[in-house]
Amino acid sequence: MRAVFVGAGSLAVMTARHLLKRGHDVVMIEWNKERIDALAEELDCGFLHGDGSKPALLREADPSTTDFLFCLTGNDQTNILASLAGRSLGYGRVVPKIDDPEFEHLCIELGLEDAIIPARTTGRYLADMFEGHDHMEIIALVKDEARVFSFVAREADEKPINELDLPQDSRVMFLYRDEKFTLPESDSTLKRGDEVMIITHSRNIEKLHQRWSA
Repeated sequence: MRAVFVGAGSLAVMTARHLLKRGHDVVMIEWNKERIDALAEELDCGFLHGDGSKPALLREADPSTTDFLFCLTGNDQTNILASLAGRSLGYGRVVPKIDDPEFEHLCIELGLEDAIIPARTTGRYLADMFEGHDHMEIIALVKDEARVFSFVAREADEKPINELDLPQDSRVMFLYRDEKFTLPESDSTLKRGDEVMIITHSRNIEKLHQRWSA
């Protein structure tokens, strides 16, 4: 697979290292030429110099052959703008990073459901660690063809869970509503902004991505 990164900060570099080790292709877009020169000595990937929110540069990174566009600069507005530009150019899947949670609902309004909030994710992890919960035990349970998929409910998803018309071998496990963990019933109604977690068969992942990333 192929990934393009807008921004070459620590999160982008760490993710790129993992992808390169696993045999994937990586291109990094970075405005700081000195940063590119330093990274080029340690990362075997492509680099483009310039503003990654500019459509011309994103087009040069070849959206037609790219599976993921990660917008991971240190500026939320830049990441949102780059994501919108990337989506309009046809990138397969767009993932913006936002540090200010106030931008989350804006991302939902704009259809950027894959937005990540590192501080929130880390905060949950540290709080769970403090209480003695081991995430690795949970990950170990997802074996064979089982996969976990998450999405943020839109206005069109405001319906009972049993009316979502999920693919075969798919179930809603739990959801977060206003940051609170909830175990829903099959007839529980989703609300816009709910973060929904699904367990499914690996063959359904692409279909689920297409449905909730469109």
